Amino acid sequence: MATAKKAAKKPAKKPAKKPAAKKPAAKKAAKKAAPKKAAPKKKAAPKKSGAKRKPNAAFMKAMTPSAVLAAVVGSMPIPRTEVTKKLWAYIKRNGLQDSKNRRNINADDKLKEVFGGKKQVSMFEMTKLVSNHLK
Repeated sequence: MATAKKAAKKPAKKPAKKPAAKKPAAKKAAKKAAPKKAAPKKKAAPKKSGAKRKPNAAFMKAMTPSAVLAAVVGSMPIPRTEVTKKLWAYIKRNGLQDSKNRRNINADDKLKEVFGGKKQVSMFEMTKLVSNHLK
């Protein structure tokens, strides 16, 4: 009789296992979705309250360009920042940026005088050479 009870219990357990098998599959899907949601987001640094950043007065002081530099940027006194902007506008307009190394500027006749006779200068060297032409 004990074996008959065991045989009777086995078929009863099989249908009970099938629904139980669906639940772990659902849990696996839920586990996969959970890490995506649980990824920690970096908190943004708190913004400083108050006025906007003030530009440095030395950069905003109007400087008079030399006659050589005035041929490129104009003869009116302008700040250093505007001189640099106008120089880059001139360089881009005339296609003077080196095609292989974009950091270098190929000088035309006007810029060669500003750059002290050099045919090619780097963009960082350019600002140093231009500062010699501002008073």
